[in-house]
Amino acid sequence: MIKKIFQAEGIRFALVGVANTIIGTATMLFAYNILGFGYWISSILNYVVGSVFSYFANKYFTFQAHQKSWKEIVRFVSNIVVCYIIAYSVAQPLIGMLLGRIQLSKSLFEQISMLTGTVIFIIINFCGQKFFVFKK
Repeated sequence: MIKKIFQAEGIRFALVGVANTIIGTATMLFAYNILGFGYWISSILNYVVGSVFSYFANKYFTFQAHQKSWKEIVRFVSNIVVCYIIAYSVAQPLIGMLLGRIQLSKSLFEQISMLTGTVIFIIINFCGQKFFVFKK
């Protein structure tokens, strides 16, 4: 029973995540490459835009949570902020460590770091939403 719940929620979270990742990553790369914003501003825009979509999609579709609560919104925002700080603070040093000997332009290094931060964020965000934000 618990395994089925995790599987169903995991599949729905993945579907929302695919849409959210496309929306957020497109926003981030547009801000970085077209608007000329830096690493932090571009990645923050990813989560501002994606988080609005993610909140409603995960609340009603993934976790089927129908209660209305400011506490839930505060938990959601807190979860996003904590996951963002962890993911993007870890991503740059991690990529620097893994690819340090490869000569990359600053732009390519930062874009690889942003995409790595996205992967880290997805993993820890699911746990935060499941066990903290939309816990039953």
